[in-house]
Amino acid sequence: MLTSKTFIKKTKTGKILKIVREHYLRDDITCGVGSCRECDGPPTLEAASTSPSEMCQGEHLLCPDTNVILHQIDVIEDHRIRNVIILQTVLEEVRHRSIPTYKRLRDILCNPDKHFYSFCNEFNKHTYVEREAGESSNDRNDRAIREAVKWYNKHLQTSRQIQTLLLTNDADNRKKALDQGIQSYTIHQYVRSLKDGKDLVDRLSLSGSKVFSGDKVQYPEHLPLSAIQKGLKTGKYLQGKFMASRENYTEANVSVADQEKMIFIQGLQNLNRAVQDDIVAIEMLKEEDWTCPSSVILVHTEEKDDTDEEEEKENLEKKRRKVPKELRQPTGKVVGIIKRNWRQYCGMLQPSIIKQATRHLVVTADKRIPKIRIETRQAADLMGQRIVVAIDNWPRTSRYPQGHFVRKLGNVGDKETENEVLLLEHDIPHAGFSEAVLNCLPTLPWEITKEDMECREDFRDLDICSVDPPGCTDIDDALHCRDLPNGNLEVGVHIADVSHFIRPGTAIDKEAERRGTTVYLTDKRIDMVPELLSSNLCSLRSNVERFAFSVIWEITNDAEIVKARYAKSVIKSKAALTYAEAQMRIDDPSMTDAVTKSLRNLNRLAKILKKKRMEKGALTLASNEVRFHIDSETHDPIDVETKQIRETNSMVEEFMLLANVSTAQKTLQEFPDCSCLRRHPCPPPSNFDPLIKAAQSKGFRIDVSSGKALADSLERAVLPDDPYFNVMLRIMTTRCMAQAVYFCSGMLPPSEYIHYGLAAEIYTHFTSPIRRYSDIIVHRLLAVCIGADASYPELTDKYKTQAVCNNLNYRHKMAQYAGRASVNLHTHIFFKNRHVDNEGYVLFVRKNALQVLIPKYGLEATLYLDSKTVTFEYDEQEHTQTCGDKVFRVFDRVIVQLTIDQSNLQHLKLQTKLVEPKIEGFSVPPSTPSDTSDEPPLKKKKKT
Repeated sequence: MLTSKTFIKKTKTGKILKIVREHYLRDDITCGVGSCRECDGPPTLEAASTSPSEMCQGEHLLCPDTNVILHQIDVIEDHRIRNVIILQTVLEEVRHRSIPTYKRLRDILCNPDKHFYSFCNEFNKHTYVEREAGESSNDRNDRAIREAVKWYNKHLQTSRQIQTLLLTNDADNRKKALDQGIQSYTIHQYVRSLKDGKDLVDRLSLSGSKVFSGDKVQYPEHLPLSAIQKGLKTGKYLQGKFMASRENYTEANVSVADQEKMIFIQGLQNLNRAVQDDIVAIEMLKEEDWTCPSSVILVHTEEKDDTDEEEEKENLEKKRRKVPKELRQPTGKVVGIIKRNWRQYCGMLQPSIIKQATRHLVVTADKRIPKIRIETRQAADLMGQRIVVAIDNWPRTSRYPQGHFVRKLGNVGDKETENEVLLLEHDIPHAGFSEAVLNCLPTLPWEITKEDMECREDFRDLDICSVDPPGCTDIDDALHCRDLPNGNLEVGVHIADVSHFIRPGTAIDKEAERRGTTVYLTDKRIDMVPELLSSNLCSLRSNVERFAFSVIWEITNDAEIVKARYAKSVIKSKAALTYAEAQMRIDDPSMTDAVTKSLRNLNRLAKILKKKRMEKGALTLASNEVRFHIDSETHDPIDVETKQIRETNSMVEEFMLLANVSTAQKTLQEFPDCSCLRRHPCPPPSNFDPLIKAAQSKGFRIDVSSGKALADSLERAVLPDDPYFNVMLRIMTTRCMAQAVYFCSGMLPPSEYIHYGLAAEIYTHFTSPIRRYSDIIVHRLLAVCIGADASYPELTDKYKTQAVCNNLNYRHKMAQYAGRASVNLHTHIFFKNRHVDNEGYVLFVRKNALQVLIPKYGLEATLYLDSKTVTFEYDEQEHTQTCGDKVFRVFDRVIVQLTIDQSNLQHLKLQTKLVEPKIEGFSVPPSTPSDTSDEPPLKKKKKT
């Protein structure tokens, strides 16, 4: 059967077009019910002989409408909600309105245990409905859903008297359904009727409800979207991404496109219910009302539902009057929400003073997220547990957003639970690989065939070796260096040929693209590709034959590149060394084997290459990375140290940089519009203000007019009696940098390709395809360049490449944050039962605290200066804190005592106390050996 849809469309030039679309209807679309005598399709739906509902006693199927899926997906995912019909109408509406919910719904449909069936009602001649004159698309879709449910009930009467129930929270839709003889309930009614669903009630979303709201209006009203759009066009409002402060819950910044400086927001009224990552509309304040971030570190610890709005305005006004004009920043206020980007949040219940209370506050793990009000009858079981909650709404009359309970994760403090929290909070895909992905893997035993050798260069006889951190199993890269007859040297960088195993468009390719990167935690690794590839078939292990993608240079003894070539190859690494082992070989004059000679030549060339980079203006920055020693039995940290950097680290880095630059040049030459590159934008001059001021306090001038000028300034800023001063300056410089990002060459002018930190005109990532999807894209481009593989449409589509790059940038950033959170978690475990005194240096001076860097542990600690016995005076101009004759400035050396404050289980924090300089009534005495006597014997430790 054929129907047609007619549309009238007006073009940009004013022409009127009549568009007719044919719509085919079929009569052979099956219902999906296993007991149906009329349909012979796959039996997906199985109506249970015993009803799970006390309200609906007979056999029944469920058919939810679109809003039930959108708002109650946490309930829909539960194993007790089974045998559900998802209409095509609903599926399409969900896809258009929420991609994340659509993906979750698709996952449910693919789960055979859930018995969810997608019914194509829009192509079934018995259920298709035309839109009537004057009928809205929403009303038409509601009618289509009712029509499909009515057909199911009639269709299944010939089988086993199975009823199909319509689940909708729309009162009008439910009334019309009941008038037509369709059994219809709200999702709340149905869930509360489930015989074993008492805990499921807590997961019901309260979207649209105001059950927690008070009578008092606490926030300004949000402007409607129509007013916002009009204001954006006229320039009255600006659109940007909301980024809450981690240090002060009353402050935030909004990143506005095409503006160098972020817009500062201060005060709960001005924040106006915006949540981290929301897209908001802001209105700029008058310039005389501009202010700046507070020097106070402020953590939200108490519920204050009765905040006095006038008092807050008065406090803000006082602060503005005190802020010097030169310190003021562009300041605005949130006037509306353009798009909510809420997700699920981890946290724990805040203890309630009312026994048997059902309404509770959840303190979130992410300090940027406000507390969330939920209703639960499981409070006694959930106390002391990490739980997951979701936000449903945030009315003007509620101090906090309203939400619902989703699930519990485990006990607070349990390491597996805390790891799960940090993975969820940083949106790290960490579920096991699907069967479809695993089916893409080669079967074992795997071996290189004669056909493979015919299309690759044979480098198995070369003295190739890899140099990596201890314990590394995903070995991406290996190197060799040998003499050439003409007196020059041949240097090869050999990279795991992951793209051989991961073909475009396959399930494993899509999963690697989604994950984007391998995530390294302190005690585990979340692989981008299955372990068979990452630690075996792709890993360039010693004494086994492996596929590689090789870059070969002819280089003079002065490290000048004569020529470069690229080849798919087969290698057999002669040694898999750690940085320390490679360094020992280089330093031991008695070792003269071929691999050692190769390492010495590579090290010598690397020093020359690095010197040339430095002369061009490349920056040598610093970070406070640490390495934990892990107990082999408990897997808890028993010692911690800063990572040691050797010459061999720099040696490998230089040749990886060289390979990345060479590959970028080659792929851009062949693919000027669709190369996958990496750029590091030049930071805005204002980013360097904290660095400049800090250096000035010690008499040094930092020139930031160019990368070269900055590098030279840092090189000169040395205090002979304080060797750590220069390291701290470089750490501060690192924090001034913009984020390096992936991009498609066709989306930006060549002038913006620059990598500021490396002083490189062009750069990409080629050398780590086991752990970065960007490198797989670059491998594919390079393979096409040299005729080793065929292209495919998506590879040369600049818009597709840019979309991939956007995801990679997000995944890379989240992986970095998750890694830091893992270090933070293990630092807390390490210090849990210890009182340790350590040398530290003041990194920042705040109004109520000192930020202290502890070099030994590579961590930052906050030394709060609140005391009832002594008074500290803060100088906002000089950034100093004074107590009596003691003055604290940036870079000052202090001795601090570190332990863990366990008074707040949700946010266990490192407690820092001053030991030296001694201030009577504030400093604490040095710790004694007995304070750390609980350390396990070091013989159990192993490195990870």
